Amino acid sequence: MSQSVTLMEVAPRDGLQAESVQIPAEVKIEFVSRLLRSGVTNLEVTSFVHPHWVPQLGDAPEVFAATQAAWGNHPGVHLGVLVPNQRGLSNALTAGVEHAAVIVSCTETFAQKNLNTSRVDAVDAACDLLRHAQAQSQICSTRAYVSMVWGDPWEGKVSEEVVCETALALKRAGADRIVLSDTIGIGTPDKTENLLTRLYNYGLQPDEIALHMHNTYGQALANILTAWRLGVTEFDSSAGGLGRCPFARGATGNIATEELVWMFDGMGVDTGIDLDHLINTSLWMHKYVPDTPLPALISAYKAGIAD
Repeated sequence: MSQSVTLMEVAPRDGLQAESVQIPAEVKIEFVSRLLRSGVTNLEVTSFVHPHWVPQLGDAPEVFAATQAAWGNHPGVHLGVLVPNQRGLSNALTAGVEHAAVIVSCTETFAQKNLNTSRVDAVDAACDLLRHAQAQSQICSTRAYVSMVWGDPWEGKVSEEVVCETALALKRAGADRIVLSDTIGIGTPDKTENLLTRLYNYGLQPDEIALHMHNTYGQALANILTAWRLGVTEFDSSAGGLGRCPFARGATGNIATEELVWMFDGMGVDTGIDLDHLINTSLWMHKYVPDTPLPALISAYKAGIAD
């Protein structure tokens, strides 16, 4: 078991994409800077998606350009984006993106609702995107989100075989990291162990896998701890627990970055993130998304944290 982990901060993209209020670009840019100053080194800045589908991220070029100008040359900082299609990848390349992610679904219904295509076609398109990205010298790394790995609200349970075959196809297409996404937060430690064991049997290695856990039923920390004990060392999280999937009913917030830092700090596992600074950042951002509940850990700290 590793004594350090990588936390991929997704609040600026996944955390804000479904907010009902429009967050100004300058607030997003400041939010990203505060996160990076707290010690975050891996961060998903935005998504180059069409504004019609995700209006909150219509300012992606502006937000990424400002972030890249301020932080792009900082050693160890990796600024990523989600690219949903070839046009998004082209726009990302023009913007100077070096770390890109694609997304697929393990279920037919979610593929239709989230990606506007069939499950098989979504995987094929993502593989094409990965091959195209890998062929560009400026792209340093790629991630592939595999959504609904344990089930969705429409079709129920997902076959582990479907997840494994999808992950293997994405890996063969060039994905550096397969991100197992529990989009509606129904995973449990035994499901996590079973799926990881099967993926390992398919030939994937722990350092080729990350977890993206939603905390709908309070199981995210337990799932992440299980995965860490099985060798996985990269986990997505969202400052302040921001985020949900706008295309899946019942998909509540991501696991809060603060909760992961608290857990790993207590275990002597290094995240590189300053917890007090991070909490202060989330409290600052909460002024702009006041309807989003604060995680219990932040609420407990709130009285002692200065602006």
